[in-house]
Formats: sequence, C-alpha cells, structure tokens
Amino acid sequence: MIRWFTVALVTFTMQTRGLAQTDSSIAISVEDVKTEVDGMNESLTEVRNVVDALRKIKVSGYIQAQYRYTDLINQPFPLGNFSGGQFPGNTKNLFQIRRGRLKVNYDNVLTQFVLQFDVIPTGLSLKDAYVSITEPWTQSFGLQMGVFNRPFGYEIVYSSSSRESPERSRLFQTLFPGERELGAEIFYAPQLGKLNFLRVDLGVFNGSGPNANEFDNFKDIIGHVAVQLPLGEESPVALDLGVSGYFGKVRSNTNDVYSNGEPAAGVKGFVQATDTANVGKGITRKYLGGDVQLYYDVPSIGGLILRSEYIAGTQPGTNATTISPSAQPTTALYKRKFSGWYVNLVQNIGNREQVVLKYDVYDPNTNVKASNFMTTSKLTVADIKYSTFGLGFIHHWDDNVKFVFYYEIIKNEILDKGTSPASLSAYTEDVRDNVFTFRVQVKF
Repeated sequence: MIRWFTVALVTFTMQTRGLAQTDSSIAISVEDVKTEVDGMNESLTEVRNVVDALRKIKVSGYIQAQYRYTDLINQPFPLGNFSGGQFPGNTKNLFQIRRGRLKVNYDNVLTQFVLQFDVIPTGLSLKDAYVSITEPWTQSFGLQMGVFNRPFGYEIVYSSSSRESPERSRLFQTLFPGERELGAEIFYAPQLGKLNFLRVDLGVFNGSGPNANEFDNFKDIIGHVAVQLPLGEESPVALDLGVSGYFGKVRSNTNDVYSNGEPAAGVKGFVQATDTANVGKGITRKYLGGDVQLYYDVPSIGGLILRSEYIAGTQPGTNATTISPSAQPTTALYKRKFSGWYVNLVQNIGNREQVVLKYDVYDPNTNVKASNFMTTSKLTVADIKYSTFGLGFIHHWDDNVKFVFYYEIIKNEILDKGTSPASLSAYTEDVRDNVFTFRVQVKF
C-alpha cells in the first residue's frame, strides 16, 4: 500500500514539474510572438506611409511623332512657322518629334506641385514648374506661383495632348508663344454652392514668356472669368462662356516709336515719332477677348463640340514681326491695332473617330488693307493678314494611342502688284504654303 502511494506521489510530482516547464515555455513563446507582431506592425505602418505618399504622386506624359509635307522648297518666307515649325532648307517633307512631355504632379488635396519637361531631338525645355495652394476653409480660393499657362481664353489651357488640331491658331501662337508664363495668380473656383459654375483667375506675370528672363521693369496683368451655364442635367446641350483681359507694356529701347497714321498725304501706314524720352518708355500691350464652347449630343452619331474665340487690342512689335517678345527688342517698336478669331467644329463619330473643321483669322494691323502696302507706307510682312482652314480626321486606336490626319490651307492677304514694294512681291499672290500633318500620339 505504501509502495503504491510512493509511486503515485513521484508520478504526480514529475507531471507537475513538466506542466510548470511547459507553462514557462508557452509564456516565453507568447512574448516572442508579441514582439514579432509589434515589429511587423511598425514595418507595415512605415510601408503604409510610403504607399500613401506615393499615391499622391502622378507621373504622366505623351509623345507626338509626326510626318509633315508642304508644297514647295526654299520659299522666301518662314514656311510652316505656325504649323509645327519652319521647314529646313531644301526640304518640303520631314519626320519629327513634335512634343515629348514628362509630367510629375504631387497632389495633397489642398496643395499641388507640378513639374513638366519637353524632351525633343533639338533639346530639353521646361514647360511647367509651379505650386498651387488652396485655402482649407471653403476650398474656393487659391494661390498659384511659378511657370504655368497664362489665364487667358480657352485654347491656351487646352492641352496639346487633347487638342484636335495639331497646333494652336496663328493668333495664339503670335500673342502667347509658348503658352506659359512666369508669375503668380489667385483663383476662385468654388466646388459647392450656388457659384460652383464660376471660375475666376487673376495673375501678375513677367511678360517675357516661359523660359526667358525678365528684361524690363514692367509687369503684365492677365485675367479670365469663365462660367458654365446651368442648362439642367437632362439637357443634351452644355454651354461655357468666358471673357479675358491682358494689360501690360513692352519697354522701348530706341528714340523711335511708330504708330498708325498717314506718313504721306492719302497714304495709310506708320508715322514715326522720335524723342529721347522714348528710351525706357513702356509701350501699351492690351488684349480683350471672349470665348464660347458649345457641346451637343447628336443622336445616333456622337457628341458635337463647337468652340470659338475672338481677341482684339494693341500689340507692340517690330517692323519684322508681331510675335510677343521674349527679350528686349533692340530696334524701334511699332504699335498696331489687331484682331483675330477662330471657329473649331469637332464631330465625334461613335467612340473612336472624330472629324475636325477649323478656321482661324489673324489681322495684325486692322488700320490698313491690302491696297495700302507701298514703299511710303512703311508697312512690312508683319502687317499681312492671314486665314487658315484646317480639315482633320482622328482615329483613337485605344485609350492611349491616336492617329491624326490634318491638312491646313493657309491664305495670305494678296497685295497689289502695281504698288507694293519689291520686298513683298511674293505676297502679290497666295503663296503655296499649305501643310499636311500625320501624327501618332501615345499618352500614358
């Protein structure tokens, strides 16, 4: 009896020790697992923070490879300047990379950072570099500063990757070369409430273009007001309207300034004003414009888009060009009254095809006409009026690739053969400068 009791006691003791050792091992294992889990949670938190930051960064871009063809070789004027660039000597057709854009956008809801470059065979250039900050209370007002699109009209801000014509109209390429500008603007764009159809932009800029240093002490003011008319959610029509203003100056670097007038009896042209006070004087640069965009869903065919803009004002240029300067003009300035407009019709056919019709006019000097061009008038090639009719077809291969076929018929003002100077003899008829463009665009 005692022997069996002793055996039972030893067995119980051994089992108790085993259980104690097991409990201790379990306790150590749980502690180890807890430590590992905490470490994993810290790692996951770090990964999540990185992912959240990366989610705010968007990288996009597009490449436009194209083939262009024109009528003649070595013409005595800058052929193709407004149709994708001048043709080299002895050339009337060429392949080129028109645009190669790479854009980085950091969007943190109320703050944005944008950096965009254009990389083509002729070099690298900066397109956008700006910060944008929106106030947190109503999220309606904001500040934008850096290099960005000038807030004028519609065609400037309409991306080259989305635009149906290969290039902007001659009017905008002349007044706003490069589209962008260095400066700052405030904007009002309410997302909610009764005024959510309104956007207002007002900025102050150098006035020398996107990639040039400031060359005078004048700043330019540019503004745009746009409204989306509320026609109802069920309406097949949408209508957007806008008005714009540009108020600036260009510094005169000589004693001479030319203005519209009568340099001789019965002759319309430029009158010269010579004064030492003209050196350093600001010559007025002023544009007023309006824009409209109409959208209509044509039954059984597709969406129809009609866009139009009109601009008129005063443009200071030289005797050779009316393109807005990116550096201090070293020759005398010419003050011209100008006007220009375009109408662009786009008809979608299903989900893949688009037919494009576009007509634009630029008159750099509205005070004169073709019969006024003569030696005593002091009018030059910069005063000739142009119109361009564009006809295009676009096929969207998929969501990223599109093919563009576009033909431009370019008409110049035809001067009088009997009175126009010999330097303008090429313009006594319509010069053969039509341009055909075939483009392949890949966008990501």
